[in-house]
Amino acid sequence: MIDSAARIVLGYHGCLEPLATDLVTGKVSIREWPRSANTWDWLGEGVYFWEHAPERAFDWAKEKAAKSGTGAVPGVVGAVLVLRRCFDLTTPRFTGVLAAAYHQVKSSYEAKGKPLPANRGRDADRKRRELDCLVINYCLREVAKGFEAVRSPFWEGDPIYPGTSFRMQSHVQIAVRDVACILGVFRPNLEAS
Repeated sequence: MIDSAARIVLGYHGCLEPLATDLVTGKVSIREWPRSANTWDWLGEGVYFWEHAPERAFDWAKEKAAKSGTGAVPGVVGAVLVLRRCFDLTTPRFTGVLAAAYHQVKSSYEAKGKPLPANRGRDADRKRRELDCLVINYCLREVAKGFEAVRSPFWEGDPIYPGTSFRMQSHVQIAVRDVACILGVFRPNLEAS
């Protein structure tokens, strides 16, 4: 089940400025990089990156800074990622494994008489992905062990024009579960992107 076709990608992590500076200067080591472990994380637990999209990471960081209500400054950290053992949801063999994991989770919840969590949100994007998070975390802990990262495209935002399925905020996201995938960090030039 391990994907042996390793590849190098650039990922961009949106965060608040102090963390960005601390990661790039080494004050916070890559091993200490805070992982997201919310029950609604789209790809389960991990350090989240937008693949080849520094401006999308910066937009997310601006939203996070604004929501903090503290006058926080947004930041972005670029990272060189090696995806060796990547659970890539653009690959049918992995989507099939995830579908099987879903059925196991569903059966477990039914046996306990509990409803499954749902993906929810204020719009069609359903940004609180509680079901997806549960199933991916279960899958990678119990069914398909040994993966260091999860990668998936997301179609997000309004349609670009009438009749299309292309969306304004579509992106590829990577959740790094093992920070050994992060080869190094850098400060992206957002003005050039």
